[in-house]
Amino acid sequence: MHPTSSPPGTLQLHSAARPAHLRIAGDWTLAHYNALRDAVVRMRPQLDEHSTVELDGLGALDTAGAGLLVELLGPQRIAAVAQWAPQLPAERLALLHTVAAALDRPAAPQPDQGYEFGDLLAHIGRTMQNIWCQQRELLGFIGLTLQTLLSVLVRPQRWRPTPLVAHIEQTGLDAIPIVALLTFLVGAVVAFLGATVLADFGASIYTVTLVGFAFLREFGVLLAAILLAGRSASAFAAQIGSMKANEEIDAIRALGLSPVELLVLPRVLAMLITLPILTFIGMLSGILGGAVVCVLALDISPTLFITILQRDIDLSHFLVGIGKAPVFAFIIAVIGCLEGFKVSGSAQSVGEHTTSSVVQSIFMVILIDAIAALFFMEMGW
Repeated sequence: MHPTSSPPGTLQLHSAARPAHLRIAGDWTLAHYNALRDAVVRMRPQLDEHSTVELDGLGALDTAGAGLLVELLGPQRIAAVAQWAPQLPAERLALLHTVAAALDRPAAPQPDQGYEFGDLLAHIGRTMQNIWCQQRELLGFIGLTLQTLLSVLVRPQRWRPTPLVAHIEQTGLDAIPIVALLTFLVGAVVAFLGATVLADFGASIYTVTLVGFAFLREFGVLLAAILLAGRSASAFAAQIGSMKANEEIDAIRALGLSPVELLVLPRVLAMLITLPILTFIGMLSGILGGAVVCVLALDISPTLFITILQRDIDLSHFLVGIGKAPVFAFIIAVIGCLEGFKVSGSAQSVGEHTTSSVVQSIFMVILIDAIAALFFMEMGW
């Protein structure tokens, strides 16, 4: 035999009586919630505070049904149910009291959504604190990298030439076309601008000197570093971040190996080797782009162009530019690896720290370049 289903709750309103009389019967449980909800919505507008209520026919009751009764009759009337329906069992009275008390709590006041001056100061303070913590982490990771590098240099058996060569190919050889093309085009643009401005003073010949100074001191190393910051720093962060998300770095530590020695040093050393080479290629390509413009637009022969470079530009300008390349390379590689280690484990975190590595690398490259330019100017170099 199949058990008989419990009767659903019902609402019967006798509006002819004065005041109106409501009779509640049946089971007010979750199984009948949808039907009871519709009945409550229809019945609420017909009731007022003077209507009488009868609960003698009330069957089973749970929290869902008690919540509907509170919604129908109001929390105040349900709170006083023991006075007008004393025949209910104690457990039913306790349930109705509990639900009524829970639903009768006033809503929490909404905080002011306005943006005030204090909020602006708080936001600036949090941003500065994050930047300070970020720089402390960077300095600590630089120290850890240098410590590991010094400990490995004195033990040749721990050198890892295979990943070093692979990263040199990835960061250097594969980046030569884009570096050469970009610096060539920028060199042509600089020569066009110089020729346009200097022509008003009858000094178009000094366009050669402008191109040489710009690319030997600044543009060659700066453009190569920015390209590697966007290309290689993001790759380092994504590679190490993916390993962090897949718990491969934890496996490396479990094997007794150092993740810094295994993952960071080959990338840092590869950048230290490739960025000076790319800087030199960028210098040559930029000067070549300026030479093409000078030959085509200013009627300066290639021989005259090279002669002016040899006569007016000292070797120290080349040394200033190429000397900044290892510093930029170290900073870019360390930031990319550090952001990879900071990945929390999700794909979203990998993307966020990859973007952060590019932004931080470009910012630090430009900041260091500006500081170096001021220093060299004061030193007269």
